[in-house]
This record gives sequence, C-alpha cells and structure tokens, in this order.
Amino acid sequence: MTENKLRFETRFKNWRSYIPILDVIRHYRREDFPHDLVAGLVVGVITVPQAVAYAFLAGLPAQAGLYACLAPMVIYAVLGSSKQLVVGPVAIAALMVAATVSEFAPQYSNEYLGITTVLCLQAGLVLLLLRVSNMGGLVNLLSHPVINGFVMGAAILIVISQLSAFTGIDRGAANDPFNRLAYLLAHADTVNPASFVIGIACLAGLWLVRLSAVPMARLFFKNIVDGHPIARTGPMMVATAAAFAVWAGDWEASYGLATVGHVPSGLPEFTLPPFDLDLWIDLVPSSAMIALVAYVESFSIGTTIATKQRTRINANQELIALGAANIGAAFTGAYPVAGSFSRSSVNYQSGGRTPVSSLVCMVVIILTLLFFTPLIRHLPNAALAAIVMVSVVGLMDIKSFREHWKVYRLDTVTQGATLVTVLLFGVETGLLTGVGLSIAFFVRRSSRPKIAIVGRISNTEHFRTAKRYDVETFPHVAAVRVDENLYFANSNQVENKLLKIVQRRSNTKHLLLVCSAINMIDVTGLEMLYRINANFERMGIKLHLSEVKGPVMEQLQDTDFIVTLSGSVFFTTDQAMKDLSERV
Repeated sequence: MTENKLRFETRFKNWRSYIPILDVIRHYRREDFPHDLVAGLVVGVITVPQAVAYAFLAGLPAQAGLYACLAPMVIYAVLGSSKQLVVGPVAIAALMVAATVSEFAPQYSNEYLGITTVLCLQAGLVLLLLRVSNMGGLVNLLSHPVINGFVMGAAILIVISQLSAFTGIDRGAANDPFNRLAYLLAHADTVNPASFVIGIACLAGLWLVRLSAVPMARLFFKNIVDGHPIARTGPMMVATAAAFAVWAGDWEASYGLATVGHVPSGLPEFTLPPFDLDLWIDLVPSSAMIALVAYVESFSIGTTIATKQRTRINANQELIALGAANIGAAFTGAYPVAGSFSRSSVNYQSGGRTPVSSLVCMVVIILTLLFFTPLIRHLPNAALAAIVMVSVVGLMDIKSFREHWKVYRLDTVTQGATLVTVLLFGVETGLLTGVGLSIAFFVRRSSRPKIAIVGRISNTEHFRTAKRYDVETFPHVAAVRVDENLYFANSNQVENKLLKIVQRRSNTKHLLLVCSAINMIDVTGLEMLYRINANFERMGIKLHLSEVKGPVMEQLQDTDFIVTLSGSVFFTTDQAMKDLSERV
C-alpha cells in the first residue's frame, strides 16, 4: 500500500512531464522564433493541398482534411514529446478510413462524417487505453517487414483508387482493386481528355519541382543545400497552377472537369460524434487497426528525426499525445490523424526547433479556411489524384525485398504475404495476416532451437561450438548450449535432442547445460528440466547448469529444482569444465 502511494505521489510531482510544451515555453529563446516561423510557414503552404488531397482520398469533403490540421496539431504540440513531428491527415490513415466508411456507411444512412468522427474517438481511446494499461509494446507486433508489405500494398491500392479521378472515368461500383482496374479498362473510351491532360501535367510538374527546384534556386542563392524544403513545395505549386488554369479557362463548364467545388469558409464547429451502440461495436476493430498504424507511423518518424538530433522521444507520452489529438479531431469534424513523414521532414529541414512551428502551421490553415477557400473550389480532382499518387509512391521500398531475403528469408515471405493479402482482402486483413505470420514464424523458429556441443578453445576460458571451431572436448562430459528460451513451444524438442546427444556419447557421465542464451523458462520448460534431471539420474548421468542468468536463477530458486538437481550450478562454463574434468 505504501509503495503504491509513493508511486502516485512521484507521478503527481512529475505532472509537468505529461505536458512537454511547458518545458518548451520555459526554455524558449527569442532567437528560436524566426526559425519556427519560417518552418511553420513552409509546412503550412505544403499542408493545404495535401490535406485537401487526403480528404479526397478518404472520400470526405475538402474541409475535413483542413479541420484535421487544427485541433490535432495544437493538442500534439502541447502534449507530444517530439519537437518537429507534424500531426495531421496522412495517406495510409485516409485509405483505412475510406475502406471502413465504404463498408459501413450504407448500413448507417450514409453518415460519412459521423462514422469518421467515431473512428477518431475510438482510435484516440484505444491509444490512451494502451498507455494506461502499459501495453504500448503491442505495436512491436508490427515488425518492419509487415509494415513494409502493408505500406506497399496500401500504396498500390491508393494509386488504383485515384485512377478514376485522374482519368475522369466514372468510379463504378467495384471496391476491390482488380475489378476496379477491369472497370477502368472496359470504359477507357470515356476518358475525360482535360482531366487526363491535367493529371499528366501535374505528375510532370511534381517530378520537375522535386528534381530541379534546388538547382534552380542555386542560381540565385548559392547556399541552398541538397534536400532543401523548396524541393517539397511541388504540391502547392501544382495545385495553384491547376486551380488557376481551370478558373481562367472556365474548364469546369467547357470540358465537364470535376473539381473540389464549394468549400465552406470559417472554422469547424464543435460536434458530438453520434452514439449508436451497433455502429460503435462494428467500428472497434477498424479503429484499433487505425490507432496501431497511426502510432507506429508517428513513432517511427519521430524517432528518425530525434536520432538526427541525438535526442529521444517518449513512447508512452506519444500514446497520450496521439490519443488526445485523435479525440480532438473527433469533436471538430475531422478524421483520424497521425504523424506525417513528408511534412515532419520539411519542418525539420526548414529549421523548426520547437512545437511552435506547428502552431504557426495551424495559423496558416486558419487563414486558408477564413479567406482562401474560394480558391480551392477550382482545384481539379485530377490534380489532387496526382498529388496523392506521387506522395504514396515515395513510401514504397521495393529494395527491402532483396535486403530482407539476404538477412532472413522468412521476413521476405511475411512481407510478400502482407502485400498480397492487402491487395486481395483489404488493409485490415492484410495487416492481421502479416502479424499472424510474424508470430507463427517466430514460434516456428523458437520451437526448433539450436543446440550445440561446445568445447574449450585451447588455453583459453572461451567455449565455442565444436562444429565451427577446433575445440577441446571431454569424452565423459557433454557441454551443451541451448540457444533459445525454454518454453512450451520447444521443450519437447530440447528434451529429445539432449537424449540423442547422450545416446550418441555412451561414455557421458556429466551433462552440462550452458544457459547463457536462456532468458526465460516457463512452467512447461521447468517440467522438462525436472524430467531430464530424473531420467539422466536413472541413467547414471548428472545434470549440471552453468552461466544461469539472474532472472532465470530466481525462477529456479522459487521452486525446489535446485535442491533436486543431481549435479551443481556453476558460475561459468570454464569453472564447470575444470571441476567436472577433475571429477572424471
């Protein structure tokens, strides 16, 4: 009781650590503001077209994307542990929202925005629940190959989903990517030439800006470096040029060009997510998946930036900040948010030093909503599709297949299976498949532990496997190292292999189990040790242990195994072999 009270008092005294912005304000320097101002303005200019494009991807009105840059951005700036991470709408979350909304909207009166606000609220609550229950480690189930396969599959789905807007062909009723492609090919004769030309021009413009913006800027400013944020301004330049061309040429009327249309001016109103018990129950799995993906994506980006600055971010605080940001989005008519890789990178490269840069970015969004929404209405859907397609293609890492194959081939299998399943059955099923395969391969690998007979490297205290090194062994002493934890999945395998070793070495009087690689023993593993100890004793063989780690030794000491052990427990393998060779 006293210990719990002490923990509570310690946490209460450290309450400021839960609001990192207070520490930023206390140490904020006047010379930091120009850097934050410039970074915030650059990120804000980039954010506007991306936010509209991702809202378009999610199947929501343009203002929903802009709303997702207000309350969430402020909340994360106050609570987030990363100083440069920019939170807002992202492509992967938008795709997952689109998939969920298209599935459940017909059942619930097509309440698109109502469903997205519930998704926000539930995702935020899931993240906070993970923090409260100290279960943030669950996200470790999303291994790097799973994330790579998931992102590549999602990127392909996103590109296919944008082809309709890119070409001006009617979307059709198909939801899966293959039927959608088949529909587009079957209706290729209905391509809108103006839409297609604008789409191609925007792709070319985005490519040219990324490729030539820095060299062109160096003609006027010699100190421009590679990776300068000006190379990321393509979306804003392309969106502005496309909107102006459509407005000047009145292409909407002349060519039947699809555009964003009317975007209401003003700030979002406070809204309550609808409470429908059936809807909430149906959305829980999707919300949990969105929450996990948002956290993994955000934490990965934040860690990458922090590493460059030789700092670190707080994983638990990130759960709180992202959870609160999504809850804030739920009450302002937005949809689930996460950390953006592109905008966070621009923020860092532009010199942003503190979360104040995110607040400046938010001011840019507010000014856009108040005064510049009439300019957005002429933005063609083809331009938005091009922006989305270029953004997600940059997330694909095709080289990782070859790299993973060299390191561990089953990781490549997991990555490929995740990719294929995402394309065939959707993002949620694909993600679950990847996680399931990762766990299955882990259990498979650990259920077949490597067990090696070790010997002394001559005139040293070092012991290595006899298969790879020229080592000294003893005919009456078998020193065996188990390179895996002892638990239910591999206990029988370990027991069988130890018995085979003894059978092959008929002169064995002592079996030394080198435990240097054993970090945990469960009940099944302990029962196996009891069993082989008794069996070896009946065979006239003593079982000994060496290099037992502290936590494992505590486990054994909590039972009577050490008492019943026929042999001894040695601190080192060298000490054990000297002692046992003398006994023999």
